[in-house]
Amino acid sequence: MDIKKILAACDHTLLRQTATWEEIRTLCDEAGKYGTASVCIPPCYVKPAKEYVGDAVRICTVIGFPNGNMTTAAKVFETRDAIEDGADEIDMVINIGMLRAGNTDYVLSEIRAVREACGEHILKVIIETCLLSEEEKIRMCQIVTESGADYIKTSTGFSTGGATFDDVALMKQHVGPGVKIKAAGGIATLEDAQRFLDLGADRLGTSRVVRLVREG
Repeated sequence: MDIKKILAACDHTLLRQTATWEEIRTLCDEAGKYGTASVCIPPCYVKPAKEYVGDAVRICTVIGFPNGNMTTAAKVFETRDAIEDGADEIDMVINIGMLRAGNTDYVLSEIRAVREACGEHILKVIIETCLLSEEEKIRMCQIVTESGADYIKTSTGFSTGGATFDDVALMKQHVGPGVKIKAAGGIATLEDAQRFLDLGADRLGTSRVVRLVREG
């Protein structure tokens, strides 16, 4: 197990509603110290975090989070606002109700609109696997591939379940060339983190890995 490689794949995350600036600042300090891929933080903290870290740590934030059923216009505005504030990466939640109703054109169109608003910044698409059938997960692999997004992401961590090994393996089988995978939600051990990477995940969304390394 290569701890540095695991850390380098982590979006060091703090998204809970009670998060304070002091906690976000500590998160940024830890990300710099341990060499994580980014910090993933609420939109309201993007600007102060960017001013605090400069280019030393990549800033990731969330759009349409956690439910995903905002309008497309609202998600596009959130995206542009976050990028203006200094976000380097965007993790957006799909409209799950539209997907489940079979309105896949809406889902694809919305991702493309956020993709356009992102410009050249990294876009990850959260599909909330715990709420989807296997058929819907496979369809989302196809939609994300078609949309031009950079990543498909398993979960928000705020629903009924998080990343599973089976879901990451399924995504690896069905995403198109160039689409990467982010496993997020419930990654509790370094062994689990390594297994997700072995199954094909490129990023890990986690609040625990840095703590496990620090306390290990």
